[in-house]
Amino acid sequence: MPPKVRIQKEDIINAAVEIVRQQGMEALNARNVAAALRCSTQPVFSNFATMDDLRLEVVRASDALCREYIRRETESGLYPAYKSAGMAYIRFARDEKKLFQLLYMRDRSSEHFPEDDSLTVDMEKEVRDGTGLNAAESQLFHLEMWAFVHGIASMFATEFLELDWELVSRMLTDAYQGLIKRFEKG
Repeated sequence: MPPKVRIQKEDIINAAVEIVRQQGMEALNARNVAAALRCSTQPVFSNFATMDDLRLEVVRASDALCREYIRRETESGLYPAYKSAGMAYIRFARDEKKLFQLLYMRDRSSEHFPEDDSLTVDMEKEVRDGTGLNAAESQLFHLEMWAFVHGIASMFATEFLELDWELVSRMLTDAYQGLIKRFEKG
């Protein structure tokens, strides 16, 4: 009878996410994962052909966590849906600095990870529905707004600047309203 599998694939992914959460992606290696799970490296390499495969799973798990932040913020009803997504993105950067850095502050020029752009498509639709702008204008509006949101989030993620949460909310509203006025003028 084969031995019972003690360490599951999901356990390895969770341990890897926790390592990245605490120490950053540079700390992710088989030895650190094995130490976190109190096992040898054998379960890591039995479940993942390469460390790149595990890294991809960490990126996916981190992305799912960020999307969960956005879902919860949107469902809270505290802000309109589009603003909720921005506030959640910034909150994720504040709360999960290393995971945010992994997702949104890494060099992607040589990567071949499949991208899921469904969130961008949803946000552009929110802009269209909320403003009446056409598809091209909504795409540009969202790009400009998201660059602003990403700047604030990056400041939180790098501890460059800590802002009062009400000020962050006001800044997003001001930027949104300013873009609306600019697009109205054409």
